[in-house]
Amino acid sequence: MIKRRNIIIKKNNTKKFEKIDGSISDKDKIAPAYINMENPKFIEIDNLYYAGLIVVNYYREQSDILLKTLIETNINMNLSIFYEKQDPYKTIKNLTYHIGNVGVELKESNSNRQDIDIAAFAYNDAKYIRREIQVNNEDIYFLYIYINIFAENQKELEYYLNKIEGITQSKGMQTRRANFRQEETLISCLPFAENPNFIKDAAKRNILTSGLISTYPFISSTIFDDEGIFIGTNIYNSSLVFIDRYNTDKYKNANICIFGTSGAGKSFYTKLLILRYKLLGIKQYIIDPEREYDKLCNKLKGTLIKIGPNSDTYINILEIRKESIEEGESGYLATKIGKLIGFFNLIFGELNEEEKALIEEKLIETYHTKDITFNDDSLYKINQEKILGKEFKSSRDMPILEDLYEILGEDEKTNKFKTKLIPFVKGSMKFFNNYTNIELNNDLIIADVYDLGEENLKYGMYLFTDIFWDKIKENREEKKAIYLDEIWRLIGVTSNKEVASFIYKIFKTIRKYGGSGVAITQDISDIFSLENGIYGKSILNNSSIKTFFALEEENIKILSEFAYLSEKEKVEIKSLKRGECLMFVGENHILTKIECSELEAEILSK
Repeated sequence: MIKRRNIIIKKNNTKKFEKIDGSISDKDKIAPAYINMENPKFIEIDNLYYAGLIVVNYYREQSDILLKTLIETNINMNLSIFYEKQDPYKTIKNLTYHIGNVGVELKESNSNRQDIDIAAFAYNDAKYIRREIQVNNEDIYFLYIYINIFAENQKELEYYLNKIEGITQSKGMQTRRANFRQEETLISCLPFAENPNFIKDAAKRNILTSGLISTYPFISSTIFDDEGIFIGTNIYNSSLVFIDRYNTDKYKNANICIFGTSGAGKSFYTKLLILRYKLLGIKQYIIDPEREYDKLCNKLKGTLIKIGPNSDTYINILEIRKESIEEGESGYLATKIGKLIGFFNLIFGELNEEEKALIEEKLIETYHTKDITFNDDSLYKINQEKILGKEFKSSRDMPILEDLYEILGEDEKTNKFKTKLIPFVKGSMKFFNNYTNIELNNDLIIADVYDLGEENLKYGMYLFTDIFWDKIKENREEKKAIYLDEIWRLIGVTSNKEVASFIYKIFKTIRKYGGSGVAITQDISDIFSLENGIYGKSILNNSSIKTFFALEEENIKILSEFAYLSEKEKVEIKSLKRGECLMFVGENHILTKIECSELEAEILSK
């Protein structure tokens, strides 16, 4: 029993008193309030019940990790393993003596057949161990394994004991309950590195160095990055999963791939990432073709940009933005023309080299009408230079699509391209023919392109990808991310090599700008449909974090051609429940259940 004194000292004849606690050791602070060891089958400590198991035998041959299944259960238990290295010379001497004696007995024995078989096993085992030590330089150890299980009541404890006994038996381990030895088993599983003599004889088994591999305990993947955000729990062992995708020391990049069928949970997971990274002040740009993020944008006070027939926001396709190249670099017009060739490939179909040259010629001519040339100084307003300093030209100082449309019509060789631009200049998509009237100064910007319709989504997605990529490059010191939902539209068979190459370039180089590319899709076959899947594979390989929600068997088969999946993982992906995923994080493969708080669920569900 701990006696404690409180001493009160009066200071300076005032009414103030100082209370000083009596001395108490750290051991006293962590000591339990009571320990009840009256029952030989368990120990009761502070309303918890503890019972031990001693591993007393193993199968003769082990080809698997013994403790993997145990460690991956969510049962409350402590596991302790002791290895005692033995003197090889003394061991060889004892084995030689034993082999000689048993050999003589086998020759002279007239015992029953069972006794002979047992002696023969012991004889052969002894010869095998001696050979491994002498020839293969193996060491011999004594192995001790103890398991201590705890629960809140006796019924639950008994259930856990039976379950662990079943698991150990299935893995070739024979156990005994530590009745009348509960205290020693508990001590052996506490962090004292103490192996009590009272239970050593029951647990002791010899093992060679090569056999120690099967007892290796650190085989359950866990991810707990110090600066990471909470993702969920490991399905196997309930450990928490925290990932810091911007940790450049641990991950080669911050890119993420999120694949899964409709309703598997990938959209909820993506929204959860957006919400949590918004709290960290990380700039995020989302391209939303399915109108899934509008409500989240409003709740997080982000900027929502809608483009379509019914919207009053416009983006000038031909606008050159100041942030399109980094400070100190040059080539505004050349960079813009390269991007526009990809965009017009979407409109005009696959262009051959001659057609690309013609389009480039007309683009140069179009920009020349606004006094914009390959000289970067032409992008600045000269008449205000002395008063305001260098000022970059605004959207209204740039040509618009109609200017290109008119120039294309002046040449018979390009007149066919003018015809294809009619919907974008005078028809149903004339909203593309206007000056930019939006601001992009928010930490969260969502581009809603849903109103463009199924056939035209790729135009809006590419346009916003270009804009957001310029924003990504503005400041290398800031962390930021771009989310490409339904990315298959930009890198699949409905796209083209120029656009797909641009998307691949983002995933390949975004790391050096402090950014993260997030590829989201449910159409696995489509992202690998262009150029035999080289762009889809490149994006997959350039993503340090891969998240696979439930997929159909056909999609799993396609995915396995481009990402290494074991047979077990293929089965797991197919059988995942809503909100569960298989995560590849660096070298770790973890089955994870996505978790969120009640407040987060409320925000994301409304």
